[in-house]
Amino acid sequence: MYVCSCFGITEEQVREHAAAGACTPRQIASESKAGTDCGSCVRRIQGLLGRGTCPRRAAMDKGEPALEPVESVESVEPVESLPERVLTIPAA
Repeated sequence: MYVCSCFGITEEQVREHAAAGACTPRQIASESKAGTDCGSCVRRIQGLLGRGTCPRRAAMDKGEPALEPVESVESVEPVESLPERVLTIPAA
């Protein structure tokens, strides 16, 4: 059944995002856009999420990281330098 008709998001998709760690309607919205247009589905999303355990909160309670680690800045190759831009303001 559709939860968000604006973006065609189903109950199953909301549950999948919740199982992957999205614990709030805002987190569901960032993953799927559900609730970001007319907003009429936000209460339904809240109902689907319920007050059960959240994988992120459970991990934090255990002292584990709530999110997956991001690669360090040192391991990223530098981008070639961009040409310097000069801002000129016309005289009045």
